Amino acid sequence: MGRKLRLVGSGEIRIMLGGVSRQRVYQVTNRRDFPEPVATLQMGNVWLADDVEAWIAAKRGDLD
Repeated sequence: MGRKLRLVGSGEIRIMLGGVSRQRVYQVTNRRDFPEPVATLQMGNVWLADDVEAWIAAKRGDLD
């Protein structure tokens, strides 16, 4: 069986970053080094969860 893709939107990213504000999520997701969204839906952009998790692990110190 194939691997299941996990997608996250800004609400999930907000939680992944420890409950930051919506404005902070917007700032973070618009950074040049943040992963590109895989799709833009009516509700907004979505990203691969694995890409976002890897980015947070690598950059967390830079965000504080």
